[in-house]
This record gives sequence, C-alpha cells and structure tokens, in this order.
Amino acid sequence: MKALILAAGFGTRLAPHSQVFPKALFPVAGTPVLGRMLASLKRAGFTAVAVNAHHLADHIRSYLDKNDFGMPVTLSVEPEILGTGGAIRQLAGFWDDDPFMVINADIVTDIDLAEVCRCHRMGGARVTMVLHDRPPFNQVWVDKQNRIAGFARFSDPANPGRHRKMAFTGIHVMDAGIIRHIPKDGFSDIIAVYRQMLGEGLPIHAHVVHHHYWQDMGSPDRYREAVVDAMAPGVFQSSFPGYRGAAIRCRKLTGDGSDRGWFRLTAGPCRLVLADHGITTTLPGSEVNAFVRIGAHLRACGLPVPRIHAHDGFSGLVFLEDLGDNHLQQVVRRAPDGSGIETLYRKIIDTLFDLTKKAADGFDPGWTCQSPAYDSALVRDKECRYFVDAFLNGYLELGVDDEDLATEFDHLATSAIRHGLTGLIHRDFQSRNVMLKDGRHYLIDFQGARIGPIQYDVASLLIDPYAGLAPDLRQRLLMYAAEQGERRLNCPPDRFIRGYRYCAVTRNLQMLGAFGFLSRVKQKEAFARWIPAAAGMLSGHIHDADQKAFPKLTAIAKKIGLG
Repeated sequence: MKALILAAGFGTRLAPHSQVFPKALFPVAGTPVLGRMLASLKRAGFTAVAVNAHHLADHIRSYLDKNDFGMPVTLSVEPEILGTGGAIRQLAGFWDDDPFMVINADIVTDIDLAEVCRCHRMGGARVTMVLHDRPPFNQVWVDKQNRIAGFARFSDPANPGRHRKMAFTGIHVMDAGIIRHIPKDGFSDIIAVYRQMLGEGLPIHAHVVHHHYWQDMGSPDRYREAVVDAMAPGVFQSSFPGYRGAAIRCRKLTGDGSDRGWFRLTAGPCRLVLADHGITTTLPGSEVNAFVRIGAHLRACGLPVPRIHAHDGFSGLVFLEDLGDNHLQQVVRRAPDGSGIETLYRKIIDTLFDLTKKAADGFDPGWTCQSPAYDSALVRDKECRYFVDAFLNGYLELGVDDEDLATEFDHLATSAIRHGLTGLIHRDFQSRNVMLKDGRHYLIDFQGARIGPIQYDVASLLIDPYAGLAPDLRQRLLMYAAEQGERRLNCPPDRFIRGYRYCAVTRNLQMLGAFGFLSRVKQKEAFARWIPAAAGMLSGHIHDADQKAFPKLTAIAKKIGLG
C-alpha cells in the first residue's frame, strides 16, 4: 500500500520561523516530524510513500536524499501549490490499483494507521476520513451510521439533530478511482471533491477514533505541546528513578519580563520546570543556547544553579530542576524588621564573587547572546540609549534627543568599564533571580552572563527596587562587597567602590528603560509600579558617581521630578 504525505504548505502560523525552515522538518524530540511520519507509515506496512513539496522544497529534498527510510520515498515538487486534490492528481503515475492513504505532515499521533486501512477495505466506501472529537475544531457532520453528511464550513445537514460534528485528523484513505473526481488541472481542494461526491450519492465513511494521541503543529503553542508530550516522559524517567509513567500535568507559571514562557510539569510527587525560549532556527548567539551552555558551565563549576535535565534547541525548550516559588524578593518583603536579611545577602554576595573565582576560567564568550562582554559599547546602547528611547521618550514622551547626552553617556560608559573589576557577571543579579529552597539560595536567569565589571552585579543586587533595601543596609553590604573584592580579588576598596558608583548609574538607567518598555510596549503594566522607586534613586546615584560630569543628565532627573 502507498501513501502521500502533504508537506507543501507555507506554515503561515509558524512564521517567521517557517519562512526559513519548512514546517515538515520541525523536529519533535530530535526527529523532523516528516521523518516521524515516514517511520510510522513504514511500521504500518506501507511499501512506498510520496511527499509533496512547494514552499522551501529544496530543504525537503535534501532531507529525503540524506536519509534512508527503509522504503522508496518519492518527492513531488509543485511549482504552484496544488491543494490536496491537485497533489493526488500530479502523482497519478505513482498510484497503483490499491487504495492509498493521504496524511498531513504536521501531525504527531499514535493512531493505528494499519487499522485505518483495514477499516477502509471493510467499509466499502470510496473514501474513509479519520475523525475524532476535538472541540472547537469539530467541523465534519457525521450520521449515526458513521457516514459523512457534510462540512460545517459550507452548510449544515437537513436534520442536524440526527448528526454529530467531529474533527478531521488530517488522515484519509481513498480508492484509486478518486482521481476521476479531481479536476484535470489547477488547484483542487479535496473537501470540494468530497462535497461533489456526496452530492452524487457516493458515500464517504467516517472512521472515528478514541483513546489515542493526536497533536498538530499548526501554531507555536501546539508545536510546544507536541515536543513536550514527546520528550517529557523520557525526561521524568531519567530524572526520577521512582517515576512509573504517571500522567504528566502542565501548568503555566507567571512570567517575568522576558518573552519566555514558564511551566511546571508534575507527575505524582515528581516536578520539573519548563522554560520555553521559543522556536530557534539558528542556535549560535540565541538565548536558549546561552541558557543551556552557561547553565551547564556554572553547575559544573559548583555554582548554585538549577540542574538542566534536558533541552531541545530548535523548540527552545529546557527542562529544569524545580526550585519552588520562593525568591529573594519575597523573603525580604516578608521580613520588615530585616531579621536575617543582611546575613543572607552576604552569602549571596559571596556567590557573586564565586562567579569569577570559580567560573570565569573556561567561560566561552561564544556562548553569550547579544554581546560577548559588558563593555562600553553595550553600556552606551543597552543602558544609556535604552533609558532615552524606552523611558524618557517611550514612557514619558519627552522627546529627548540621545545625541544631546552623547558626551555624558560616553563618559559614563568609559568610566564604568575603566573603574570596573573585570570578572564573570550574571548581568541581571536582582532579587527575583535568586531562589531560596531548603535553606540554600540559587541563581536563575543566567543566560545573560558575560565578562564585565563585577560591580555591575553588586549594583544590580543592592539598588534593586523589587527588594527595596534600606539605605544603611545597602551601604553596609557595599562595604562587605568591597572587602571581599580586596580579600578575594586583590582590588583596593576605593577602586571597587568607585567602579560601583558608575555601575549603579548604568544599572539605574537600564532598570528605568526596562520598566518603561515592559509596561508601555509589552503591556506588562505590573512593572510600572516599580518606576517611582527606580526613578527616585537616579539623582543620588549620579551625585555619588560624579555629578559635575553629568550636568545634562542631572538636569533631566530634576526636570522629570526625580531629583
């Protein structure tokens, strides 16, 4: 028996990724979905398969040429997309007298394809459509004898109360004579062909399946679900020796300022966290690549970061150790008297220095995303210009020209680097990125790590508006950090503190830019509540760094009521 896999579509809902990579080659658990479908057909006893292609057909040709699927596979290229009916017609010379199967390339399923073929032969209809109950996609009317009665997108049957609506799985089997019903040229929608057959009194059988797995990859969310469904059981099995195949439940978690999605996967007492970085067609320089490479390096160096149990680069999915829901911000806010907070922060500052002492050696700048180092160019673009574009202009709509501040920004960027103590920095070392579990603290969101001034991380931790540390506590912790800089890295305290003052300004600018962007552009309005605290710090940080060197920036702070 032969089959046709439909792989000619544009994958519009998966754009822009599908514009450079055909949907049929999107991998699921490491294997392109097209390859998974070919393997399923081989196991079901099919002896030859055709694959139609139009969009990015050369990619599909290359994949088919490089792999052995244990049976002949024919590529049918369509210069103009032909629709399912046209694809069948173009392969007229490929078919023999036996029935054949047509199946969408972009589905992942365990439906028994051999059983579908047996039921078609026994049913006596010229076409068998495989259907299931999948609201809200139920669009095919089926009568009590499991015969197709119509298609809801066109019209309802005469007596809809005697029928039920089901969803088409993208799998159908048809007799070779179907070609006679397909128009001789041009695009042909197979549903239009089926409607014509029904109008002529030719029956179409519905093979209704239950208790099966089926997922299409028509959108990023459904693609993620397909990958998780394929990978998660194996990840739980390898991560938890006591896992015995319990059902895995997925619950979406509250997100952060990034575009990533966060989920908790639970199977009985076993739990993992899933980070969804989004589809990534090019790994080098990507966020997911940085997350995985840097995370593995930090853990290997003994840093307190969550274990990465598994990952899939293309889908952007990372399966992580679940550290719970308790982060540093919550601990600080729950301890209004400050009891134990200073001791905890000192331990976290120790870990900050461990980043350089333990993990700087062997750190590959090629792992990073955005830029390999926190340098003056990054300060100028990602801190200073971000502050002007996203906060002053984007959020406050002041119409400030970045060039008017160019001299001061250049001086700030140069000074932050010149007075900085170079090491490995986290780049977003704030209270929401420090988790606490079983009396230990852990660093998360480390994908932005790179070489840069250590004082930047100290500033990120101490001026963090989420925690809102009291000024006297911030000062004591700064002195502790300076002492550690001298003891562990031979940095004179006055140099350490001077570098900190400049980094406090750059971090403050970055925070305001981020809060403005997230609240206004990303419509994450919860971040706007932190703007007053962050804004209220700015003039003080400018003053502590070198107020005389930044007259225009100081004036802007006063003009907008921050001073």
